Parts: sequence; structure tokens; C-alpha cells
Amino acid sequence: MDIQFQDTQADTTESLNSTKQLFDSKLSATFSVAEAVVKILKDMGVQYAFGVSGGAIAPVWAALHQSPIQVLHFRHEAGAAFAAIEAHFASDRPVVVFTTTGPGITNALTGLLAARWEGAKVILVSASTSATQRGRWACQETSTYTMPCTGIFTSGQIFNYATTLESSDELTEVSRRLALGLGQPGGFVAHISIPTNIQTSSLKTSLPRITLSQSLATASEETIAECVRLLSEGPFAIWVGFGARGAAKEIRQLAERTGAVVMCSPRAKGIFPENHPQFVGVTGFGGHESVFRYMQEYRPLRTLVLGTRLGERTSLLLPVMVPLRGFLHVDIDPEIPGTAYPSAETFAIPSDIRVFMKGLLKHFSQHPIQLTKPMLPRYEHSTINPRTHGKVRPVVLMDAIQRLIVEGSDVLVMAESSSSSAWGNYMLRFAKPHRYRNCSGFASMGHITTGVVGAALTRGGKALAIVGDGAMLMNNEISTAVKYQIPVVWIVLNDGHYNMCDRGMAMLGFQGVDAEIPQTDFVKIACGMGADGIRVERETDIQAALEKAMVAIAPFVIDVVIDATQPAPIESRIRNLITQSETNYCY
Repeated sequence: MDIQFQDTQADTTESLNSTKQLFDSKLSATFSVAEAVVKILKDMGVQYAFGVSGGAIAPVWAALHQSPIQVLHFRHEAGAAFAAIEAHFASDRPVVVFTTTGPGITNALTGLLAARWEGAKVILVSASTSATQRGRWACQETSTYTMPCTGIFTSGQIFNYATTLESSDELTEVSRRLALGLGQPGGFVAHISIPTNIQTSSLKTSLPRITLSQSLATASEETIAECVRLLSEGPFAIWVGFGARGAAKEIRQLAERTGAVVMCSPRAKGIFPENHPQFVGVTGFGGHESVFRYMQEYRPLRTLVLGTRLGERTSLLLPVMVPLRGFLHVDIDPEIPGTAYPSAETFAIPSDIRVFMKGLLKHFSQHPIQLTKPMLPRYEHSTINPRTHGKVRPVVLMDAIQRLIVEGSDVLVMAESSSSSAWGNYMLRFAKPHRYRNCSGFASMGHITTGVVGAALTRGGKALAIVGDGAMLMNNEISTAVKYQIPVVWIVLNDGHYNMCDRGMAMLGFQGVDAEIPQTDFVKIACGMGADGIRVERETDIQAALEKAMVAIAPFVIDVVIDATQPAPIESRIRNLITQSETNYCY
């Protein structure tokens, strides 16, 4: 079927319409390859392009500015790529990243690898050195003489599709491959490298027509019937992953019709309400002990896995998570089921999650809720009252974020990898989907500090990032948010440490390592860039700071001086590292 995109910005305004008409009218005459590429991207639903300019990419950059695509100039290419990931998830549209030659491309690679891990739809458009200049040490030369070709300019582990456009005649094939990739369910990360002289060359053929079509993978009636039979043999659990975010309604219906216990990966928080009586907790990194208690004490016969790889951040690859008779694993990627637990019995179902769930629900008749056990283990947390002395304890800060932000607004909450993510996974509770984002297994520091800018922009509203001082120093885009007046809030857990590294090394038995960071005043940095902010040194000041940030129009930084002696909930991750060095798992 054809994909129908929902417009998320005011493209009916007079200024944008006039720009669009000017752009399209120019394309009716002779135009350049750069303009043609931008027109193709626009027709594929691209609304935003993030990047850093440079001489070699100038023709494409100019064409983007002349198009209806909104162009944001970032401070660093990795930040642009991370922002593109989160802009995609906030808008469900492909997002373009543009870079110049050489370091422009390599700077972006970390973010693009993260895009591949996250399952985002991101297209990198970069420049390469013109053919006549190759091998002559041109400035930032980008060719097989100076850079590895395999992996960066070819399809592989980084890019689902990558090519160098050497002639305008290749545009038809390039557009066809982009349309196929963008039309498929799941992620798609592409790289179109265009030599500078090709960007400015005139198009010699007519532009290809763009048709995005999507064919959803569906399970057969026989497969669904077999799933019903297996699930009906005894108590089963449902393990919800981020890939199931489009089937929240159906998942809840199935759980309530069957009495199944539900748990979720850290990225899937809120898809199934965390306050629901059948929810036992979050799995994996920063997860809840209640999940382990359930798996040990009640041992489901099978687990229905929906849209998660069951990788280390989700499962910690722990044997206790394997049910008695194995998994029924549903995923759009047929390569995923069975990879995390290769020795466990796995019934693989390659299918779109929502389509599968609708088929499954037809086979289960309505009946009153009957919980598998009368008293399921659940994660419980007692509120800790703020104190008037000492540094801020993270648990008190998270309590305040839960009350004022999660429950008191519709703001998107995001958590950086490492300790910030552990606190968010463990303590924040969501009753609705699309309210929480964190990093998956690639876990790049700086992903959320920069990605929040793309998320807030495309959501058209405020987004909040919980980050560490190390990540905030490594990569942030405060200046970009200020330039475009994007309503971002950063809450910095400022403890003067790479806290997870510091504590993790101690738990692993390594002493004398240096994980300290010179104490930084992030409010002064933010104000120096044109943002606003407030420093919080006492727990009694948290609420006022959060309230001020929520009404702020400008980008806002809350610099919270954290008590570094308070341990983040990372024990399960460290235990897993210790186990990896000792013995192989037996399932």
C-alpha cells in the first residue's frame, strides 16, 4: 500500500507555500543534480535536514535552503545525526543528515551507527572529492586514496544502502533504492555521497517518480493458530519491546483477556501501563528485581516476545529470563528471534507486531481478568522526603521528575546512557507510550544530550533530557537549540564523576582508576550560549527549579549537584560483566 505521511509542521502557511512553489517551478526548467536530489528527498517525506556545512557540500546545502525542507545547522555532525534519530522517532518520517567531506563524514559515523542500532530512518547526504582531484591530496580529500571505501561508501554494517553518485544517470536507481528502504518496516540508514562537480552538473534525464509502498509482514492463520495453542497450554508472560510501540492497545487487550503477566524492555516503558496490576517490571539495564522474582518463583511456561532483540540492555542475557518451554518471538526482522538465547526453544514469527496481535486477539474470547497468581511481585518505591542539607540524592530528584513532569505534563522525557538511563529506567513510571526515550545497546554518550533537540523540534513542544555531566561535556547542542528557539530542558546529574565507570570499576575489583571530572557550572555555560538555567544544590530547591524550567520559553539547563555516594541501580549490569569473565551460560 502507499504510505500516506501526516504533515507535522505548518506547511500551509503562505511563506512555506511560496517557497515550495518557487522550488518546484525552478525544477520544471534545467536544474542541478543537487536540486534534483533534494526534490527526491522532499517527495519521500523528508521535512528536516540536520548537519554541518562545508565547501564541498555547498551546492546541496544551498538546494536544501531553497526547498521546503527545514534546515538546521548544528555544531557537530555527531550531534546532527543523534538529533536526526530522535526527530525520526518523534515524527515517524525520514530525516536527512548532511556533511562535507573527510572529517564531516567520520564525525557523523557514531551517530549513524546509533541510528542503525536504534532502527531509525536516516539518510546521510555527503560530499566526496571530484574525480579529477582524487589522489592529489585535495583539501579533506574523500576518495579511495585517503579513506576506507568498504562500510562507509558501500552497503554493510553501518548503512543498509550506500553509494557514490558519479553521474546524474544513476539518480533513478538511487531513488528506487531509497524508496524501497524507506517503504520497508523498521529502520533504514542510507548514505548518498555526491562528488562536488556532480552536485553542480545539470540533470540530463527526467526526475523519477517517487512511490513509497509498504508491504507488512504477516503471520499465516496456521502460525497464529499454533501460537494460540502454545500459549493456551499454561501461564505465559508477555515481554514488550520498543518495536511493539504501535500495538499498545492490542497488547493490553491480550493481557487482560488472558491474565498474562507483562514486563517490558527499558525502551518500551509506557507501552503497557506501568501502574497496571499485571505489570511486574522493567527488564535489563536499570531494571527491577521484581522481574527476576517473578521468573524464579512463578516460572511461566512460555514468554511471548514482541519487538525486542532481547539483547544485553534488555535481558542482560541472563538464563533466569528463559521460560520453561521457551519463547514465541515476534519481530519484523526474521534474523532476530533466537539470536540472544540460541540454546532456548524459540518459535519465530516474522510479522508486523500489530497485525499479528490483531490476528491473535480473534482467537481469544472475552473473559474476566484472572491474574496468573494472586500476588505478583511488583516494583515498589517509597517516597523520600527532601532534606535541607547536603547534596541532592538522585532518588529525590527522580521522585520530583515523576510527580511534576511525568504525571503533571505531556513532556517527552529522555535519559542519556549510563547512570542517567539507569535511574530513569528504574524509577520513572509511565502509563502511556511515546513518553520516554533512552539509548539502546550502542549507548553512545551524547546521544540524548543532542538527540533531545531533534525530538523537541519535530514534536512541536517541550522535551526534557536527563543527562550526566560527562555526556553534557562530551557533546551537547545548547547553541543549536538557542539559535532555533527549540524548547529543550536538560537536567544535568552533576557529580564530578563518570559515575558508572567509577562505581563499576570498584565493583569489578579494580582500584586506583581516575574517573573524576573537574566540577563544572553548566548554568554559566548555558547562559554564555544564550540559554537560561538554574543551579540546584539542595533537595528543597528541586521543585521550584523544575517549575521554572517548564514555563521557560528559551532552552533551559538545570544543573543539579548530585551526591556521588548514592549508588545508581547498575548492579545487574556489573554482575553480568563479572559472569561473562567466569563461565559460559547454560540454558
